[in-house]
Amino acid sequence: MKKKQTGKRIPPKAKGRSAYDEALHFLTPKARTVREVEDHLDECDHSEMEIFETVERLKNAGLLDDAKYAADFIESRLNTKPVSRMKLREQLAAHFIDPAIIDSALECVSDEGELENARAVAEKYYRQFEGLEPAERLRRVGLRLASRGYGYDDIKKVLSELSELPTLSEDME
Repeated sequence: MKKKQTGKRIPPKAKGRSAYDEALHFLTPKARTVREVEDHLDECDHSEMEIFETVERLKNAGLLDDAKYAADFIESRLNTKPVSRMKLREQLAAHFIDPAIIDSALECVSDEGELENARAVAEKYYRQFEGLEPAERLRRVGLRLASRGYGYDDIKKVLSELSELPTLSEDME
């Protein structure tokens, strides 16, 4: 009876790839963090010395840079699905990026920028929940903002602004 294969298959070192070649293959589809490359090479049974030398070689070649990864991640995330600095910090930490690098990368997100992102998210959901009673509509928008990591003060300010918008029924009068 054949065993059912589950998960992704990591090629063993015996396949003949050097640690550097394996790392390049791993980096091809998307950018990775230093820790992700180290973990992948470790799973491929490369020695600690091979992994260290490979990571240093990739860093020197500019192919592996956690600071660039963090900056690109933040820019991409804010352009596609805006979240708060707190949520971005959590997501970057999940990629095992050094907290100092995360702090540096997050400097590009100002308080005003964060509030503007919260406003954009709130407006999107406010339109989406158009058929609900005003209080329920605002409650749900607030929950969505909270789930994206926005703070109480930002949520309160944005919901206050939204509650001042005229409703469709008021526009018809």
